[in-house]
Amino acid sequence: MSERDAVIVGCVRTPIGRRNGRLAQVHAVDASAGVLRALAERTGLEPALVDDVVWGCVQQVGEQTLNIGRGALLAAGWPESVPATTVDRQCGSSQQSVHFAAAGVISGQYEFAVAGGVEMMSRVPLGAALGYGAGTPTPSSLTSRFGVEGFNQGVGAELMAERWGLSRAEVDEYSLRSHARAAAAIDAGRFAAEIVSMALPDGSVIDEDEGVRRDTTAARLAELRPVFREDGVVTAGGSSQISDGAAALLLTTSANAARYGLEPLARVHTAVLAGDDPVMMLSAPIPATRKALDRAGLPVSDIGTFEVNEAFAPVPLAWLAETGADPAAVNPDGGAIALGHPLGGSGARLMTTLVHRMRREGHRYGLQTMCEGGGLANATILELL
Repeated sequence: MSERDAVIVGCVRTPIGRRNGRLAQVHAVDASAGVLRALAERTGLEPALVDDVVWGCVQQVGEQTLNIGRGALLAAGWPESVPATTVDRQCGSSQQSVHFAAAGVISGQYEFAVAGGVEMMSRVPLGAALGYGAGTPTPSSLTSRFGVEGFNQGVGAELMAERWGLSRAEVDEYSLRSHARAAAAIDAGRFAAEIVSMALPDGSVIDEDEGVRRDTTAARLAELRPVFREDGVVTAGGSSQISDGAAALLLTTSANAARYGLEPLARVHTAVLAGDDPVMMLSAPIPATRKALDRAGLPVSDIGTFEVNEAFAPVPLAWLAETGADPAAVNPDGGAIALGHPLGGSGARLMTTLVHRMRREGHRYGLQTMCEGGGLANATILELL
């Protein structure tokens, strides 16, 4: 291991707002600025010491364009001397932000770096970027290689269900469990320490995730029609929610943490990437997880808790089938099906939740992985400090 390491010394997030919910009043820059201010306040770090803000965002159009990371730190009142960049690795954008920030810290390019991201999907709808300019991001030179007319994540979820033999009942059961776990986590106050209360333009305050459907039942889920195939198993109930939210983490070295009186929460132990079938699109967390475990020299049984993004229910179900991880340790506080999936903010949100759970429950190792557009995935192993 390098003499320099990368440790997380602070991590916060907004509540996750449901589509057209209360957070829809908030501009993406302001949501991002809110978590940046809270991060500085909770850690006590002077923002002028931050060498870079690496911000994830998928739909970099309209209100989320012009390097939103830079706009966010300026709106937060941070010094003009602090730089920023904005990253797009699709749904894993802010998990990739953590990877970039950690790499910069370990290499010595950064002493302090902030990683995070945002997506306000109520204000910048999914697919909004496709409406700008002429042409398509998937010309025939690309699609002809794979014999398809285009790429669709929902269809990819159905392909996963078919390949791993997942039934509609299994998908619905998983979705119901996500809501139940998220509701239990909220009721037990397990998210309280990681959430930053957001003051809204209408004068109210939001401090709790909005997406959980407490009245969801197996019977109600069974009534929903498949979205992507008439005979499919994926419904709106088995899909991640369109959401609004932001999250941020502060990274530095153990030596810097000691020097500035900061408490290291977790070390970025291993960070890897993987690519897989771009048509199925959502299966890359499986090879990414194997790669992370192999590189770390750890068996899956050594990982105490997991965050596997619930883009669609077949993703964690197939991942579980291939990795042999303990289902009780995977998304124990619910996932994107219940809480929501604010694209560019999700990676940092999952990691914030993961760090707080590792601290609360004493897990030495935690692993996070996310499927991403194009058949990609990040996987990160954190070590408790």
